[in-house]
Amino acid sequence: MRLRHIPGCEAFVEKSLHVVREPEQYKGKWAALFGNHRPIDLEIGMGKGRFLRELSMRRRERNFLGLERYASVMMKAIQRLEREQEMLPAEERCGNLKFLCEDAGRLTEFFERGEISEIYLNFSDPWPKASHANRRLTSPRFMRLYDQILAPEGRVEFKTDNRALFDWSVEAIPQVGWKLVSLSYDLHGDPAAMDNVMTEYEEKFSSRGQKICKLIAVR
Repeated sequence: MRLRHIPGCEAFVEKSLHVVREPEQYKGKWAALFGNHRPIDLEIGMGKGRFLRELSMRRRERNFLGLERYASVMMKAIQRLEREQEMLPAEERCGNLKFLCEDAGRLTEFFERGEISEIYLNFSDPWPKASHANRRLTSPRFMRLYDQILAPEGRVEFKTDNRALFDWSVEAIPQVGWKLVSLSYDLHGDPAAMDNVMTEYEEKFSSRGQKICKLIAVR
């Protein structure tokens, strides 16, 4: 589906205090940006940001980064974060969440080896054409990038409603040295997923009765 461009979105994102500009300057120095040495988790393709907003509130002992390449989508994520923060008392607002309006192909320009503790991929673009397979965020190309920025014990969590993409990922991920340690073809029917944090897409799809698939991969 073609994204609708919002006039002025680039300028809005550029001025936002929630967005990290020129993230390459923080490579190896993200602890300085957050003001602490807590683990840093990264969501790639965060969309409107519901997943990270809730996760950052639940897990204040960690820092979170959300990467989204489209300024029109990032603008909506910023607006929703600001609305939610305004409704909270000052002492309950948390500064452990920042956004990057960048392309995932540049990850190694932004992070040193081992600087990220966990990567979340939620309802990523399936890129259904075979010729576009290397654009899928679970492709060997991207799994190699994740290997270069994740901590040794780090992991990748992937959720989708697209069974074809999920089945393809289950086969593709182990091809480059990763191991699947968790696999579910019906996440919401799994008692082990009681603390699952939903995205906007996940809520919409599951309300229609579509099953959500999830895997966790480690090296």
